[in-house]
Amino acid sequence: MSIDARLAELGITLPQPVAPVAAYVSSVEAGGMLHISGQISLGADGLMTGRLGEDRDLDYGVAAARICGLNLIAQMKAALGSLDRVERVVKLGAFISSAPSFTDQPKVANGASELMADVFGEAGKHARSAVGVPVLPLGAVVEIDAIILVRPAT
Repeated sequence: MSIDARLAELGITLPQPVAPVAAYVSSVEAGGMLHISGQISLGADGLMTGRLGEDRDLDYGVAAARICGLNLIAQMKAALGSLDRVERVVKLGAFISSAPSFTDQPKVANGASELMADVFGEAGKHARSAVGVPVLPLGAVVEIDAIILVRPAT
C-alpha cells in the first residue's frame, strides 16, 4: 500500500508545508538523508501556544505534537515528491515549552511518534529526544525536527 493510500485510510489530509520564518530552508537532502527543520505546532486553527504545566495541559501538548508530525510529513512530501521515498524515520527531536515542574515531555512527543508509526508502519519507528525548554519561536508550545532515510528518486 502506498503511503498516500495509508493516509487516506487513516482519514488524514496533509496541511500545506509551512514556509520558513527566518534565514533557513525547510529541508536538506544529503547523503541519502532528509533533514527537516523544526516544525512548530501550527495547525488549521492557528498556532498552538503556551507552556505545559503552566497554562496548558498534557493533552494540549500531545495534540500540538501531532500537528508538528503532520507538518513534518507535509515537508517530507514537498521535498521528496512522494512519501513512498521514505525508507525510515530515523530520529525526531521534540522541544516542548514547559514549566520547570512539568516532566511529561516524552508523553507529549508521543503525539508525533505514534503518528509516524501509524503512517509509515515499522519504518516509522524511530530514535527520539524530548526536551523541555522555557520558550519556543513565536510562542509555540511544541517544535519537532526530523531525520529521514530516503530511497533514491526514480
